[in-house]
Amino acid sequence: MDKNFSNFEKKIGIKFKNSDLLCQVFVHRSFLNENPSFKLEHNERLEFLGDAVLELITTEYLYKNFPNPEGELTNWRSALVKGEMLAKVAGDLAMSDYLYLSRGEAKSGGKGRQIIMANALEALIGAIYLDQKMEKAKDFVNRYILGHLPEILELGLHVDAKSRLQELVQEREGFTPNYRVIGESGPDHDKRFIVGVFVNDRMIGEGAGASKQAAEQVAASKALERY
Repeated sequence: MDKNFSNFEKKIGIKFKNSDLLCQVFVHRSFLNENPSFKLEHNERLEFLGDAVLELITTEYLYKNFPNPEGELTNWRSALVKGEMLAKVAGDLAMSDYLYLSRGEAKSGGKGRQIIMANALEALIGAIYLDQKMEKAKDFVNRYILGHLPEILELGLHVDAKSRLQELVQEREGFTPNYRVIGESGPDHDKRFIVGVFVNDRMIGEGAGASKQAAEQVAASKALERY
């Protein structure tokens, strides 16, 4: 059951003093349900710490490097630390190769796996902070997360599509758009929702996602393209 983390340490350029701390990063709660005698706890406490460390590092970076108003910086920070971005970074680091999961979780995919990956990345940041102190945690966040900011700004990923669409529709048509689920598919652990955004019973955009909220954002983005 033990895994060799030396390749992962080489990949991120950090040699852990406490190897158990690195191992704990990858232990999902479901694994302990099937393996109660495993030597370590699950990663949720590390995730709790890493979430706070990530937010502080990101906030400080944005504050020191950009004179933009608070509202804009808040949107930028949200885009940098949101689950989809963290899961992408964890995927780039192949963290899924090291996860300790129950048999059921190991077989599942979709949104559930994305959340597990994002949480593991936050746990990793917490572990780096405990094992190597703040400067190493900053180096890691700078290297793997903050570097995505230009892409976020270029693609407008920091913009809340639903809020922007509501402003435009109210300004141009005098109505508030509303969202309806028009289809769904897949098993419970990997649901897929299709949502339409409507103005006065006229559908102006359609989107799909692993949650209703994600599908609404995609639908709003599609509708914005028409505006």
